[in-house]
Amino acid sequence: MGQNKFVEFRQKIVENCSKIIVGKEKVIEKIAITFLCGGNVLLEDMPGTGKTMLLRAFAKTVGGEFKRIQFTPDIMPSDVTGINFYNMKTGEFELRKGPIFANFILADEINRATPRTQSSLLEAMAEGQVTIDGETYRMPDPFMVAATQNPIESHGTFPLPEAQLDRFFMKISLGYMTKEEEFAVLAREDSKELLDKLLCVVAPGEVEELKAKRKEVSFKNAAADYLMDLVKQTRDRAEISVGASTRGAMALYVASQVAAAFAGRDYVLPEDIKELAPFVLAHRLTYRGILRPSEGVNIFVQLLNEVPVPTEEL
Repeated sequence: MGQNKFVEFRQKIVENCSKIIVGKEKVIEKIAITFLCGGNVLLEDMPGTGKTMLLRAFAKTVGGEFKRIQFTPDIMPSDVTGINFYNMKTGEFELRKGPIFANFILADEINRATPRTQSSLLEAMAEGQVTIDGETYRMPDPFMVAATQNPIESHGTFPLPEAQLDRFFMKISLGYMTKEEEFAVLAREDSKELLDKLLCVVAPGEVEELKAKRKEVSFKNAAADYLMDLVKQTRDRAEISVGASTRGAMALYVASQVAAAFAGRDYVLPEDIKELAPFVLAHRLTYRGILRPSEGVNIFVQLLNEVPVPTEEL
């Protein structure tokens, strides 16, 4: 059964990352779903909650080249993508690649950069390529942008443009640990030392195989109808000025397939869709008259609870 491979993949990813980050199995699973769907992930929470450490642990767990970009108000787009410079020894222009040329990009505190610099990631996130002085360069495969941001109320931050938010497959908040989990972190050895010891647990070709098998997970009528009813409701609701895009609907579709496979099934349940919808869709919507992003999430959760969940026929 092909789903057994998904279950095993999920288990070893979660177990390996949990050596670094305690009590965040659901968050790790959602990052793994994003990765298998070829998407990018945005983690939003207060400083010091483990966002950067978690993303470093995930990158080491699945393998590939990892690079970190610390976003600040004075960072320029060329600092991200790279620049052509004149080599006086050869008499020719040469490309000096920026840190975006890696398998995993940690865009740390992305909302501390100006909108112009934030937008330098758009082409890479959406199309897997960047254009520098008219020349197009492909990103390595796999490629994933994992960004962190502090809440928009924090000092010295810029809101992410709607176009860029739509490129993030999921937006996740870690939240605080329980007191038992947090004390376990305090009492153990240094997290950086543990991270240095962390090994890749993914076999060559495994990710490509699972990406292909994801397409075999079926959507039956009840699940398909529920997904489309949910998307339509985001477009019809008065409190939402811009509803879910087709890109957002597609993201929820493929994410639900992987979630079902992680649960050992070859078919999607409406419950899979409902569980993932706040993380896949809520950040892509434009809400009317809200003062802070958390209000938009509350509106989406209310919408989600009003759309009836059908019983899936087996």
